[in-house]
Amino acid sequence: MSEPKKHQITFTAHSMMVLVLAVLATLAAACAATPTQESTGGYIDDSTITAKVKSDLLQDSTVSSNDVHVKTYKGVVDLSGFVNSQSEISEAGRVAGKVSGVKSVHNNLIVKGTVAPPTATEKRNE
Repeated sequence: MSEPKKHQITFTAHSMMVLVLAVLATLAAACAATPTQESTGGYIDDSTITAKVKSDLLQDSTVSSNDVHVKTYKGVVDLSGFVNSQSEISEAGRVAGKVSGVKSVHNNLIVKGTVAPPTATEKRNE
């Protein structure tokens, strides 16, 4: 009985270079930002900004930050939720705007007990 033939794959320097470039291109594309999705680095930056804004709001005694939600996308901080007064809305926006890396703040906070302004969808349906 004869031994089965072993198939041997050989790579030339050229084919190895093509393979390496294909892998690198795939990895670069996977980490790149698109209009609706952040890059990996951008996501990490935004997570850091969000954590810093939350921390600063907790340390600020003039803002009741229990009902304040913070999200960041491409350096733009979105504050939403409820506070006790108009002055807390202003202070929360000021605190968020001072954090390093923040490009702008969308302050959508609402004073507890007031009627929220209509959303864009509600305005279109009127």
